[in-house]
Amino acid sequence: MVGTSRRARVIRPWYMLVFALVGVVVVVVSSAIAYDGTASAPERFVFEAINGLPDFLRAPMWVFQLAGLIGLPLVVALVALVLRKFRLVLALLLLVPIKIYIEQPLIKGVVDRQRPGRTQDDPILRDVPASGESFPSGHAAVAFSLAVLLTPYLGRRWRIVVWTTAVLNSVARIYLGAHNPLDVVAGAGAGLVMGGLLTFLVGVPATPERSEEAGADRTAERQP
Repeated sequence: MVGTSRRARVIRPWYMLVFALVGVVVVVVSSAIAYDGTASAPERFVFEAINGLPDFLRAPMWVFQLAGLIGLPLVVALVALVLRKFRLVLALLLLVPIKIYIEQPLIKGVVDRQRPGRTQDDPILRDVPASGESFPSGHAAVAFSLAVLLTPYLGRRWRIVVWTTAVLNSVARIYLGAHNPLDVVAGAGAGLVMGGLLTFLVGVPATPERSEEAGADRTAERQP
């Protein structure tokens, strides 16, 4: 009984592996399309549609792009530590070095593409660099990683909030002129991979309901 109780304390949601698999596909496909370093006609169309939105959106878009700052996982980790969500704290602390490794040597080492200031015609740059490597978007990677990592710990409404914020973060990076559309798509894919694998490997504390369900399933399996 003691061993069963201990095993029931931590679960590894199978759907996190689905997140990771989808993320891998997104990164691979996006990288293949952007491999030559240029922006295709459809991508230019999407960029112009978002980048050309009215200037009164500048302030809220600037706020949304903060959701992808590299230091944000550490801030969230502090909150999780106060709430005694220790497995979440571990995943968030691991996220930062893993993100840096996946973004720099792996993806940027394969796809060399410049920011919209060099790959788009007459982009509107709102206080962002005109040049520099931009594939994938590190902001999008952080925002989507956080959305995945927080999903098991939140109710439905807050899940909607964090996922909507992640999407708006990507839109904001295009609007500000910092990234092309495929940059943020690849970043989002990388975020799904990192968040999904970290959550699955670290595990999530089981709720009482899940523990009861797991115990019921094991009891049913033992019955002849």
